[in-house]
Amino acid sequence: MKNEDISANPAQCPDIYVYIIMNKEEIISKTITFVQQTLSEAEGGHDWWHIYRVWKTALKIASHEPGTNLFIVELGALLHDIADSKFHNGDETIGPKLAADFLASEQVDEIIAQQVIKIIENISFKGGKENQQFKSSELDVVQDADRLDAIGAIGIARTFNYGGHKNREIYNPDIRPDLKMDKETYKKSTAPTLNHFYEKLLLLKDRMNTKTGKQMAERRHKFMLDFLDEFYLEWGTNEDGMKVPSKISKK
Repeated sequence: MKNEDISANPAQCPDIYVYIIMNKEEIISKTITFVQQTLSEAEGGHDWWHIYRVWKTALKIASHEPGTNLFIVELGALLHDIADSKFHNGDETIGPKLAADFLASEQVDEIIAQQVIKIIENISFKGGKENQQFKSSELDVVQDADRLDAIGAIGIARTFNYGGHKNREIYNPDIRPDLKMDKETYKKSTAPTLNHFYEKLLLLKDRMNTKTGKQMAERRHKFMLDFLDEFYLEWGTNEDGMKVPSKISKK
């Protein structure tokens, strides 16, 4: 019997209802194990703990979004980065295929599985210039949770961790952020890590989908602005790469 939603009143068929609830919990448990094993050697900003945070944040946001299918949200959050294309030579088909094979092995209902795959295929920022080809309340929730993990204190930590992983400069005032990048240019960028704040992170607050996501993004966005102010102060420049007055740079 496949795991699928039923429209019948639980009181009329309690055994089936209990089976479905228990089966969903078992599938979530198996998904967690699958993700932990698959990402056991992942880069620190895209490892199991990133997945965990997105999963928990997605559940928090979903609790304020009536009508959202929590099973799809959980599976989408847990599997959204199962094979991030940036670690697979830019191949965006590996993640959805890996997730689809896993969901099929667990006999997850095909309609639910397709919704999860669509989340994986459409969640990425991709330079922010791509038109999203799919829309659902579940994608809105998981995408907001993923974007929240890209900003604030954790977002800063993840950004510099990835920059170090790719051996990129922290900052170079001679290399300006490129705010007009298309998807392919964005994916191939080797710019200093600080540029990523302007090319993605600072754009995310205004691209949240849900009311809860927007509220949560405000504080994290402000934290990044404060961080940048302090960064430039300590570096001895302002955000335009100009040297700050000596009375400030000596502090």
